[in-house]
Amino acid sequence: MNIFADFTARVIKAVEGLELKDKEGGALDLSRIAVEPPRDASHGDLATNAAMVLAKPAGQNPRALAEKLVAALRTDEDVASAEVAGPGFVNLRLTEAFWQGHLADLLGEGTNYGRSTVGQKRKVNVEYVSANPTGPMHVGHTRGAVVGDVLANLMAFAGYDVTKEYVINDAGVQIDVLARSALLRYREALGDDIGEIPTGLYPGDYLVPVGEALAKEFGRKLLEMPEDEALAIVKDRTIDAMMAMIKEDLALLNVHHDVFFSERTLHADNARAIRTAINDLTLKGHIYKGKLPPPKGEKPDDWEDREQTLFRSTDVGDDLDRPLVKSDGAFTYFAADVAYMKDKIDRGFVDLIYVLGADHGGYVKRLEALARALAGDRVKLTVLLCQLVKLYRNGEPVRMSKRSGDFVTLREVVEEVGRDPVRFMMLYRKSDAPLDFDFAKVTEQSKDNPVFYVQYASARCHSVFRQAAEQFPGEDFGRERLEGALSALADEGEIALIRKLAEYPRLIEQAALSLEPHRLAFYLYDLASAFHAHWNRGTENPGLRFVKVNDPQLTLARLGLVQAVSDVLTSGLTLIGADAPVEMR
Repeated sequence: MNIFADFTARVIKAVEGLELKDKEGGALDLSRIAVEPPRDASHGDLATNAAMVLAKPAGQNPRALAEKLVAALRTDEDVASAEVAGPGFVNLRLTEAFWQGHLADLLGEGTNYGRSTVGQKRKVNVEYVSANPTGPMHVGHTRGAVVGDVLANLMAFAGYDVTKEYVINDAGVQIDVLARSALLRYREALGDDIGEIPTGLYPGDYLVPVGEALAKEFGRKLLEMPEDEALAIVKDRTIDAMMAMIKEDLALLNVHHDVFFSERTLHADNARAIRTAINDLTLKGHIYKGKLPPPKGEKPDDWEDREQTLFRSTDVGDDLDRPLVKSDGAFTYFAADVAYMKDKIDRGFVDLIYVLGADHGGYVKRLEALARALAGDRVKLTVLLCQLVKLYRNGEPVRMSKRSGDFVTLREVVEEVGRDPVRFMMLYRKSDAPLDFDFAKVTEQSKDNPVFYVQYASARCHSVFRQAAEQFPGEDFGRERLEGALSALADEGEIALIRKLAEYPRLIEQAALSLEPHRLAFYLYDLASAFHAHWNRGTENPGLRFVKVNDPQLTLARLGLVQAVSDVLTSGLTLIGADAPVEMR
């Protein structure tokens, strides 16, 4: 249960009871009324802006209106106090009985607590990673993989119908270069002296096993074929090998896509999908024949000073029109993007989310324009850009990789520090901000290491139950038993922990609606900090310890609180794709 949504409804009901009208005697717009945690916890449990947003349209003084609202809210049995603050905000304190009851509800829901229907089963396509199948995943892909994966998990938890998608860029010049690079390694596997890898080909050792596999399968037959036939075979085998490697790397990071979409399918059957998509735009009046002015600065590869088939994207928000068909009849790269987006729309997705690297910033406007042209307001498109990740080891930059030759691979990072630190720390900055990742810091066991601190809180929760089992052998610590004892919780720190837990459903909805998965990592760290702080209070004051040998009833109540903390930590870490450990080793 989202208590903020619940109390927003209660505040709206109280406002309706005041029978307010706008200056013309009409109904007031109550949609801007919100209930949130106050910025300063000492001001109360909840704060509402109702009087502030309604005073002007109602022609009333904000504080005077707030006083009327306070009088109405004080009649609510769950409200311990209601006060006017500042120019007209209303702060609420809730009763201990309310918090105890909410904790009981939380225990009843377990790790499903926070699950929402706000998404209303809207079909969402989250496309992320989509690295060219030309080599191993590098650390730059890692951030986008985690951001996209956790966002998809969050949105599914919030009630969206989510598909995780990876588009395989298996068409184009880079695939031809890949095939030629693999063919060179094939010759090497046959014993030929290939010398230095020529400039322009992929030099990494990751293609050595591909060459060896080709040599084992074909012997010297590929060298006896016409080059185009040999390259076609090598291309297929190499793409398969690269995608197998990429999927293994992603699995190591606990990333699993629902759909792997091949770009080559768009070019099949005489590029039928691309032609259909361009025809669709033509019928909607977005296509014309013409020339583009030369761009300022460096000319892109697809610019021609000749008449081309152009997408009139400036009519739908882009900076300039985009070429789709060159003067020689060849399709541009963007033509395939048009067909791919149309394919997504035809599959029924109404929310399209692209998670791209920061170097794709120039694609944002053209993709947004394309979505408007293809679907108008029926589809919402969002592009999330992930800024660079800088690797450090004890404060010193890490630049080179033994395997790839010029970058650090995803696998190398995960194998050195573990999956969980990588996933958690890739979220510990907003995706559009640069991220520093220090191998030493993400493995140290201290409060300064967020993932350790959160997982340590999970382990501590389980240690409390082990301690209780030792002190009360044979005792039933099932959820129903714990729920029946919660009325014993009255300490200020205990109620504060319940308040923190109660923020979780709102956090889930906000993170999903705003497409900001980093909020989940921040919240889990804050919850862990609150739990550790309360644990430390028990170290200093034995009366606050979770297990009270001389008071079984209070012990059950406090175990209920610990179980709730464990549930939320487990839920949040699961959404992040990390473990909630029962003990730390």
